[in-house]
Amino acid sequence: MALRSTAGGWGSVTRTFHWGMLVLLLGIVSVGYYMTTLPLGPVKLKIYALHKSIGLTLLVLAILRALWRLSEQRPALPVMPIWQVRVAHSAHLLLYGLLLLMPLSGWLYNSASGFPLQWFHVLNLPALARADPHLKVLARSVHEIGAVALIGVVALHALVALKHHFIDNDVTLRRMLPWRGDRF
Repeated sequence: MALRSTAGGWGSVTRTFHWGMLVLLLGIVSVGYYMTTLPLGPVKLKIYALHKSIGLTLLVLAILRALWRLSEQRPALPVMPIWQVRVAHSAHLLLYGLLLLMPLSGWLYNSASGFPLQWFHVLNLPALARADPHLKVLARSVHEIGAVALIGVVALHALVALKHHFIDNDVTLRRMLPWRGDRF
């Protein structure tokens, strides 16, 4: 399997970004909802720290993924109406935007709450803003609404991929699968 994408399929780097970020995203969303149900204590603080560290990792990966995407060609689209091409392009832009918005709004929420931010107890990150109760509420709202939007867009993305596979019977899903190689 080639590292870079070709006109016929996605390269291994793109596939690794796609599936690796999905796994991290499913984990961070699960941890995010779980941690809000816990009583205040050491376990909750550790889980919050893990959530923040994974979020920062996703931020870096989203930036790297966007840069990688801009540096390579895109495989040819299967034949479809122009409106579907435009919707697909818009949905991908929305996904990239949400993948950047979520960790940045979480970082801002953390900063406005007056908490220090560390990445896996290795790197201290600067605050994006001073502690501010109004900004805290806004950043939290953006983060929570963004989480719901991201879950919805990812679910729609998966449903459309399945539609391409089972109804349209085209290569859209098959060429992104990690174990298929370049045979499709």
